[in-house]
Amino acid sequence: MKTLIFTSLFFFAAAGINIQAQDKVIEEIPANEKYGKTLNLGVGIGYYGYIGSTVPVGTMNFEFDVANHFTLAPFVGIYSYQRSYYWGNPNKNDFRYYNYRETAVPVGIKGTYYFDKLFHANAKWDFYAAGSVGFIFRSVTWENGYYGDQHAYTSASPLYLDAHIGAEYHMTKKVGMFLDLSTGVSTFGFAFHF
Repeated sequence: MKTLIFTSLFFFAAAGINIQAQDKVIEEIPANEKYGKTLNLGVGIGYYGYIGSTVPVGTMNFEFDVANHFTLAPFVGIYSYQRSYYWGNPNKNDFRYYNYRETAVPVGIKGTYYFDKLFHANAKWDFYAAGSVGFIFRSVTWENGYYGDQHAYTSASPLYLDAHIGAEYHMTKKVGMFLDLSTGVSTFGFAFHF
């Protein structure tokens, strides 16, 4: 997984940085470039607390400018998965696996710093590092017939923390594609600029 992440980052960095050649002029990024007022919609895979494997994830955030090369974005995401728990009803002498479905919805704020000027990236590319903080709201539903402890699974922390690195390629002035790699959720998606 680490090899895939570093290979992807190298590809995006190599493709987006304008290397100065003998007869080429570097296209400068305007000092006052705006990154905000962007709706980002992504899908991917993520690691959620205690389940021990990755699960599908959907994310959405809306960026707005705060300072030069820095944005904040309120976000919401969703994980949903099904697992089994072995339990026996002592009244019926019936021991078996019971299914439960958990849905987790992280909500919070993502702070992003853009490194385009540092990397001398051309206007088609954005490179960034970010951090997210928030809370996770969870809902669990159990299969009919299960009357055991409704908290039989190990609980994950309600605090949501995530570190990100990523890149966006601007297909047009209003639409871009992004790859966001992080410590918890890695997504691919589209950015809509307003």
